[in-house]
Amino acid sequence: MPKDNRFAVLIDADNVSEKYIKFILDEVSNDGVATYKRIYGDWTKPSLNTWKNILLDYSITPIQQYGYTTGKNATDSAMIIDAMDILYSKNVEGFCIVSSDSDFTRLAVRLRESGMSVIGMGEKKTPSAFISACNKFRYLEVLAQNNVSSDAHEGEAVEQVTVKMTPLDTIKNAVQTIVQEISDDDGRAFVGEIGNMLVRRYPDFDVRNYGFKKLTPLLQSFKIFDIYSERNSDGYNRLVFVKEKTNTVNQNIKKKIK
Repeated sequence: MPKDNRFAVLIDADNVSEKYIKFILDEVSNDGVATYKRIYGDWTKPSLNTWKNILLDYSITPIQQYGYTTGKNATDSAMIIDAMDILYSKNVEGFCIVSSDSDFTRLAVRLRESGMSVIGMGEKKTPSAFISACNKFRYLEVLAQNNVSSDAHEGEAVEQVTVKMTPLDTIKNAVQTIVQEISDDDGRAFVGEIGNMLVRRYPDFDVRNYGFKKLTPLLQSFKIFDIYSERNSDGYNRLVFVKEKTNTVNQNIKKKIK
């Protein structure tokens, strides 16, 4: 059994609300184990008092960073220095940077250059540059809303959340292209591989952004694919494939001819 990837979770308290902490750690647990959990800020500020009980409950280490100069964010520098120290310690396989600040864009790029898996998390105001610098990015509002509305019907729109995400039409067109690129001789493509390629092309891709809990229902909603399911060689797990419907293929051929 492969070991879980170890992650360093670094949180910018100046740009993240304490109400998201459970969703942040739950999301990281989908990819590995949070071996470092640190949060940075000037804890002498009254505005950060609400974090106290949260830090104790989730065993997060607060890192004190005084704001030495008005208008300058010393927290960013402290996080970046710690991130590089952790990188060189070789004790982790990935980082989760929680902030809506574009100042961490270069840090994310540098960590990826060193072979680290970088998960970004931030609010809807997060600049696209930071989102693109991560291996994948999660919107905190979507994570929170998904948990609050966990009993909602599949495919139901998350009305309370409006984020500047990759448009659904863009995802639909990308899936069509991916299926054409990776399909076998029968025109079938493995759903798991489609999902991996979507994240690589669009770091902010997450089916929950569009009101779904899994990828297959999202693909079904496009109404241009047939879905196939068959048992794996172990006899227990199922493999799911998609194939473009015949009329969709014919339409694409006609477009190319024109």
